[in-house]
Amino acid sequence: MSFLKNKKALILGIASNRSIAWGIAKSMFDNGAELAFTYQNEKLKSRVEDLAKECNSSITIECDVSSPESIIKSKEELIKNWDEFDILVHSLAFAPKEELEGDYVSKTTKNGFETAHNISSFSLLELCQVYKSMLKGENPSVISLSYLGAVRGMPNYNVMGVAKASLEANMRYIAYSLGKDNIRVNCISAGPIKTLAAAGISDFRKMLDYVEKNSPLKRNVTIKEVGDTASFLASDFSSGITGQTIYVDSGFNIIGMPALE
Repeated sequence: MSFLKNKKALILGIASNRSIAWGIAKSMFDNGAELAFTYQNEKLKSRVEDLAKECNSSITIECDVSSPESIIKSKEELIKNWDEFDILVHSLAFAPKEELEGDYVSKTTKNGFETAHNISSFSLLELCQVYKSMLKGENPSVISLSYLGAVRGMPNYNVMGVAKASLEANMRYIAYSLGKDNIRVNCISAGPIKTLAAAGISDFRKMLDYVEKNSPLKRNVTIKEVGDTASFLASDFSSGITGQTIYVDSGFNIIGMPALE
């Protein structure tokens, strides 16, 4: 298929070939999109460059969203390659590892709270502010990644859940603001997937096992399934959808309690 043919996508957040961002990039590439990538720092540069080559892309740009200057510079670098683009993928989240375990009230610090919100939520708004003038095309689309912990209490997810709740509200307000420019903004709430980022959450293996046992589909989802949903949200097939959180979690979000045995 090539339903993203002639569309350009900027992908932020790839750390490895197990990243959700990589699943999104691969799906968009397979569906015809031209891709550009960012990397956070020099440590990740070569890794992202190698993955970019798999998508026939030579556009890799440094962008550390904790730095406003870095975001602005990333746009200056992208303009050297593209005058405009259609799709922005925000697959970024961070909270101090020590705050992703134990009791939320006891463990959460002001610094951890601010860091989680800055990287995981505010960065979406800042990227839209900086890149808005480049988001063109017939149906430009911004896509971010959330998790069920945004709307339900989850063990050990703690401050990240609060940051994801902020992200989802942020997404809706951005969608409301950018709708007049025909820019659509949505979130995908993915089920637990074994990624480098997820490894920082205490007892993550138990989360995977619980979802596999109790979700309606009795399995966990893959980065490909999340990626294919992102491709749909980036395509003209979803031109009437904005401000939504789409769940890709084998239906786990609909469960009130597991079946009694």
